[in-house]
Amino acid sequence: MQARMSNPAMINPEAMKALQALAASTGDSEFPKGLLELVHLRASQINGCSVCVDMHPRLARKAGETDERLFAVSVWRDTPYFSEAERAALALTEAVTRVADRADPVPDNVWNEATRHFDEKQLGNLVLAIANVNVWNRLNIATRQVPGVWKV
Repeated sequence: MQARMSNPAMINPEAMKALQALAASTGDSEFPKGLLELVHLRASQINGCSVCVDMHPRLARKAGETDERLFAVSVWRDTPYFSEAERAALALTEAVTRVADRADPVPDNVWNEATRHFDEKQLGNLVLAIANVNVWNRLNIATRQVPGVWKV
């Protein structure tokens, strides 16, 4: 495999700073780091971003996630490994990532369930984190970045 070009954020230092700043602003929140990595992994699975599907399990393990949960994140609805709050975050991740798949991209029931578990600041950081990983997914996919090159 060979990338079409360097990742655009690597070419444009200002874009990299902005994306890293956004990640830092959500990663330093009260939101559990392991759950953020599960959110990143789930969005990346949906989008088919091989770089992020390769990278985020490594980061999740560093944050204390188990292989059992990592292997099950793509089928989170059908496993007992996730709390109600984690399920709400994963459901919101899927809705925000798949905005073009339905007339009501983020249905009230998904949003309302997330608000039961997260305060406004946490919820805002979650939505920002989902948006940010979707940007990274699109940059990596468009330029065919190669998994494993960015070891973490």
